Amino acid sequence: MSRKFIYFINPVSGTKAKVNLLEIIQKRTTEKDIPFEILHTNAAGDYKFLIEKISAENITDIIICGGDGTVNQIAAALLGIDINIGIIPMGSGNGLAFAAKIPIKINKALDIIFKGNSSDIDGFYINKKFSCMLCGLGFDAQVAHDFAKQKKRGLSTYIKQTIKNFFKASPYPFTLSINNQEFNTEAFFISIANSNQFGNNFTIAPQASLSDGLLDIVVVNKMSKLRLLWSILKQINGGQVRIYEDKKYHRHEIHYFQITNITIQNPQLAPLHIDGDPVSTGPVLKIEIIEKAFKLLQP
Repeated sequence: MSRKFIYFINPVSGTKAKVNLLEIIQKRTTEKDIPFEILHTNAAGDYKFLIEKISAENITDIIICGGDGTVNQIAAALLGIDINIGIIPMGSGNGLAFAAKIPIKINKALDIIFKGNSSDIDGFYINKKFSCMLCGLGFDAQVAHDFAKQKKRGLSTYIKQTIKNFFKASPYPFTLSINNQEFNTEAFFISIANSNQFGNNFTIAPQASLSDGLLDIVVVNKMSKLRLLWSILKQINGGQVRIYEDKKYHRHEIHYFQITNITIQNPQLAPLHIDGDPVSTGPVLKIEIIEKAFKLLQP
């Protein structure tokens, strides 16, 4: 079947120079004799128009040149649509691209796109808002909120905001409902992951798979700051999934579950991010997996 592309370029994501992006896309896609159109992403994140456009123009592939937030917005609009989604990573973290082993080099990412191998990956809802890879409550979400306010973006800025927030971070109370069991905890942050990482190969859920039909829940409980650093390093190096046991729960600094849904009560309104973008939080968060949410072009 012949292919037809739409490229979306996010002009503000990340700090990577985009001077050559347009030229490379035009040159290489023309060489492949693939019809294409280049559109800019929109600040409102409204892509409902794509559904009619895809059908009317026989579009086969939507290629997103941007970060996780842009992937989130476009993929959410295309749930249930038979379309391939490709990524040329241009964001600050590129968590989904790293998890899917999509290279950040433009030409190498295009090689994968032109090869055309797509497979279904999962997503999930958090209070009916779509996430394509990861959301978080607490410390990491506060970093995301502060990062979004900075004029300069990129990894160095993210690291600065992380260090700044680390020293003033304090745990939040949560009540987690998992598999008809309920327990209380105080935690610095909770990550709900379909991808294995925050981005930039910073792994938080090392056992996570994009297509296993499960959410990976990582709860980083109250502890000293020194212990917190050590525990997170151990988690990055291969945290193990544990089955919840009431009597043993408080013996562990970090808990790691794999489930299909979870409800989190958040009485102190810990901040929330979805796919790295700050969003409004809530007192109760209901989270559920969406199996085979969309088709992603992968190696």
